[in-house]
Amino acid sequence: MSEGIEERLAGLAKRAGLRGVSPRVMGAALCVLAVAVAWAAWRWWPQKDSALELGDGVTVSSAEVPAGKEMPAEGGESQDATDVPHVRVWVHVVGAVRHPGLYDLESGARVEAAVEAAGGLLGNAAPEAVNLARKVADGEQIAIPTADEAERGGAVVAGAVGTPGGGGSVAKVNLNTATAEQLDTLPGIGPSTATKIVADREANGPYASPDDLGRVSGIGPKKLEGLKDLVSVN
Repeated sequence: MSEGIEERLAGLAKRAGLRGVSPRVMGAALCVLAVAVAWAAWRWWPQKDSALELGDGVTVSSAEVPAGKEMPAEGGESQDATDVPHVRVWVHVVGAVRHPGLYDLESGARVEAAVEAAGGLLGNAAPEAVNLARKVADGEQIAIPTADEAERGGAVVAGAVGTPGGGGSVAKVNLNTATAEQLDTLPGIGPSTATKIVADREANGPYASPDDLGRVSGIGPKKLEGLKDLVSVN
């Protein structure tokens, strides 16, 4: 240790009332103190949290977000994965299935899923008469015809009004309540014509009879004749 440093340390010891402490011991003590102060500053110095401003001067830091929550997206609301609702729909499956009844399905489920929920098709069912790939709608009835029913009266469509079965009656699509998707299941009616049927109903009022379909562009006399027995206006 240089003489200059020793003299300074001796002077500090004298002013501190530690005349008997050697300069070397004093220097070592100061080194230890400096290390302790540096460690304490690193250990307890406030850390910067990522914070988002939620508006009105309110900010939320990452340290304040409870476990299981997500930080709010910038410009949006905070989201909690556990709070995301799972939308469900109810459908009524009737006809040639093993267990007809009401079933609770995921939103966006297909008619095929509704049939599976009802136990599957009976041996005499005519699945080709129904669009199994169509998405179901909440509150609709899905009618599966038997092969005989399909042969006698044409396709029984999902979402039809009534129940196939007794007396050989065939369920029909209600022109005044059916959605475009339900109308699309009718033979010869594609998505475009189905949309036109709904648009005409909204613009000109309810259909008074199946013959009123003739006022829709794309439905000529021949097509109208084939649809009369498959639709109703009740």
